[in-house]
Amino acid sequence: MAHFAVLGPLAIESPPGHWPVLRGDRQRTLLAVLLLNANQHVHVDVLVEALWPERPPKSWTSNLHTYLSRLRDRIDGLRVEHGPLGYRLRVEPDELDLLVFRSAVAEGQRAGDPVAASRHYRRALAQWRGPVLAGLHVPRLDADVARLESERLAVFEDCVDAELTAGRHGELTGELQAMITEHPLRERLAAQLMIALHRAGRQGDSLEIYRRLRTTLIEELGVEPGAEARRVHAAVLRGEDPVPRLATASTPVWPVCQLPPDIGDFTGRDAELAELTAALGGGSGVPVAVLSGEPGAGKSTLAVRAAHRLRARFPDGQLYVPLGGRDVGEVLADLLRTLGVPGPAVPDDVRARAAVFRGRLTDRRVLVVLDDAADPEQVRTLLPGTPGCAVLVTSRRRLSGLAGAHRLPLGPLSGDDAAELLGRLAGARVAREREDAERIVAACARLPLALRIAGSRLAIRPHLPLGELAGRLEDEVRRLDELIVSDLAVRSSIALSYEGLRPPARRAFRLLGRCRLADLPAWAVTTLVGAPDADQAVEELVEASLLEARGADRTGEARYRMHDLVRLFAAELGDVPDEGRRSALAATLALADEAASRLPRTVPMPPPARKPPAQPLPHELVTRLLARPDDWFAAERANLLLLVGTLGAQDALLLMDRLSVYLYLYGHYADMRAGYEMVLAAADDRLVATVAEANLALLRHARGQYEEAAERYRSCAKELEAQGDHRTHAWVLANLAHCLIGLGLAEEALQTAAHARELFTVDGSEPVWVRSAEAAALHRLGRIAEALEVDGETVALARKSGDLRQLGIALHGVAWSQFLGARPDEAAAAITESVALLRTSMARSALAKSLRTLGAIAAARGRRGEAVEAFGEARDIARELDERPRELSCTRAIAASWIGEGRAAQAIPVLRACLDEFREMGGKPATGLTWLVLRRAYEATGDGAAAEEAALEAAQLAEPRDASAAALRRALLALTEPA
Repeated sequence: MAHFAVLGPLAIESPPGHWPVLRGDRQRTLLAVLLLNANQHVHVDVLVEALWPERPPKSWTSNLHTYLSRLRDRIDGLRVEHGPLGYRLRVEPDELDLLVFRSAVAEGQRAGDPVAASRHYRRALAQWRGPVLAGLHVPRLDADVARLESERLAVFEDCVDAELTAGRHGELTGELQAMITEHPLRERLAAQLMIALHRAGRQGDSLEIYRRLRTTLIEELGVEPGAEARRVHAAVLRGEDPVPRLATASTPVWPVCQLPPDIGDFTGRDAELAELTAALGGGSGVPVAVLSGEPGAGKSTLAVRAAHRLRARFPDGQLYVPLGGRDVGEVLADLLRTLGVPGPAVPDDVRARAAVFRGRLTDRRVLVVLDDAADPEQVRTLLPGTPGCAVLVTSRRRLSGLAGAHRLPLGPLSGDDAAELLGRLAGARVAREREDAERIVAACARLPLALRIAGSRLAIRPHLPLGELAGRLEDEVRRLDELIVSDLAVRSSIALSYEGLRPPARRAFRLLGRCRLADLPAWAVTTLVGAPDADQAVEELVEASLLEARGADRTGEARYRMHDLVRLFAAELGDVPDEGRRSALAATLALADEAASRLPRTVPMPPPARKPPAQPLPHELVTRLLARPDDWFAAERANLLLLVGTLGAQDALLLMDRLSVYLYLYGHYADMRAGYEMVLAAADDRLVATVAEANLALLRHARGQYEEAAERYRSCAKELEAQGDHRTHAWVLANLAHCLIGLGLAEEALQTAAHARELFTVDGSEPVWVRSAEAAALHRLGRIAEALEVDGETVALARKSGDLRQLGIALHGVAWSQFLGARPDEAAAAITESVALLRTSMARSALAKSLRTLGAIAAARGRRGEAVEAFGEARDIARELDERPRELSCTRAIAASWIGEGRAAQAIPVLRACLDEFREMGGKPATGLTWLVLRRAYEATGDGAAAEEAALEAAQLAEPRDASAAALRRALLALTEPA
């Protein structure tokens, strides 16, 4: 166990009897800062400023870690913890002289008689060996050092008061004379010395001390001595004994504790408690912390828990002041009576009461808890005036006008803490019925008040199934009715905040309550509110904790969120005009359309013919929001999906199509599927339903569910033909052709692609997508020359269009045809250009496809390293986009390379997993190729029987005409050859 000393030169004893010396100033500085803040978190910024006052080096992080490591090496048992709030040095109360000093002072203040108090004070003062950290100057600690020296002087004066009261004046004279020489402006010291001299029969010397004090004060500060020094002077002139005033019935008995009891089932909030105790437990001046948050967040409960934790730091007392709806003058009168001011002595004027309150707390260490403050002015009136005290405020408002306060907004509990609180209230069945408990937690929005009500209801009715209560709470119409028990009600808690709003803010609150989106950008909020004073109304809602400001999104737009229970309360308050909602919807549809037009359309489906409404937002705002259209989609992705579910079928399809441009491009297939399922559910005509079905089939195709995708494509194609929608019909047939190639049905794929091409000709367009399907089918049929002709025409058209993405895709097609046609050098050049072009675009899926082909061509040419690198990058992109077939094919190629590297045993389980998935997808060519590679792996491990079985399986799936499979076979087998 180590012992430390800072009340004098920095000293360490570790182990007992051994006094290690820290050589470096920065090690000593680091230890000094941690010791002066012992058992408290010290932010990294404070440590950096202390270690490098001018400018920290670039390597300050590693340097700091080095200094800490050296301290641990030099000092046995040094306990330094690192967390999100900074570094904390843990010491026991008897391991640091500063803590021993403060503990002894607290005992002295609690002592019942002056003799005992003096004994404790003397023990405290004995800890001092000289100036704080003598010999070590750390500018960052100057204020802390000065505060400690002031604290020491105040303790000495308290000790002298106690000893004078006990009649020990004779031994104090010399000590006081030395102190007054060092502190000539300290009036309390001068008065104490006057008392000691007068009691010793030295009246003239006592009066001389007063004369010197008065002269010094007038010359130095231009002021007369204070009331206490004048009182002692007058008593000496009269020959009376000017003893210190003893406690009377009208003075308070310290300590005073008014805190409510700390609840036993308090749960979570560890980080918030640590932040509050750090903010209030130290520093200069009178620290003030404001704990704000939405109704029901548990502000008062947390404040009481924090205040109980801080009691030891405020030994003179803890005042608890419930402010809700009370006049501040009445509050002050109650406080003054608590602090010993008789009723007749309480001033009538509020400002005078506040002055007396500050006077009563002078030089005391008291924590003041102000619960449910209404505004900053109310808090200012109740602030102590001297260091040593601290104030903890809870408020529904942020109290932004309260200067210098530490603010801690309180949100919902974490999911685990919310479940734990429910379990503490409702018992063990919460753990047994976990799924239903999570439903209750979600319906309560993880707010402590709502959870306490739900838990209490379950405790009252132990046989009530959690699922039944969860079902009631999930009904938004009755949820607030269910969240009532005894005198607790979520609705009334929110109502108190609502009633404090001005009329414009109330109107904005009702309007925003009708919006069910996850959060809202600032432009949408102001559009919904639709009033000239919308910004002021929004600011008032944020200040009242009824609307949460969540920072800026990737477009730079501020975002706001209304919590679920608050939104339900707002929705109950009646209808409001709908013009703002219509404007916001029009703006959203127009923004989505414009953003989609600025991204490459990689999704192989045509856009609906319907146009979005005109854009009501200013052009400058639209330009800023859509400077990076993918950022706008990323910020609004969750909202747009929710909005799809609230729109009519036509608007839903339009919005989903524009959103799909972004979702398909970045591989967010789950969101895309959810959106089109909502469109399908809302569809009120067969065409909209068919388009939604076609997009859902596309997603199954992308994930390798070939058989189901093909069946759905065929069904959609029939319906689109009946509806006369030739354009969408053509795209669906092109997709079907690609799907059929994956199933090994090349003849049908070629016929389907030809039909699609005819429909595209009618439509006046002929995209690369249908041509690539036709070429791929020709490859499977061994008609390489025809495929090369198709691909050559596609490249020519793409070069003419100037679309680099389309050119990159077309070059991929011609490269593969060239490769199959035994023109490897031309193929390598074309695929290299394709990859280079696609790297400059957002078409990640097309890039992955070209990289995979680059890997195959490189493998067949004997360039193993280049091939494995290309396959690895393609696999990573495919995995990111959730394109499972492509990911599997690249994984298979990498496993084939392991065989050539002598790691066949490692490759076998990977290849077996690929085989299982290819079989499930129905992809015959892919399955056959995987069997072929497995055969090589089994041969390499000496398992002849398994190799023979794999060879038979591969032979049964082989298609002699399939040139693509033959080329891939050559590439994969080349990778299995010894490296």
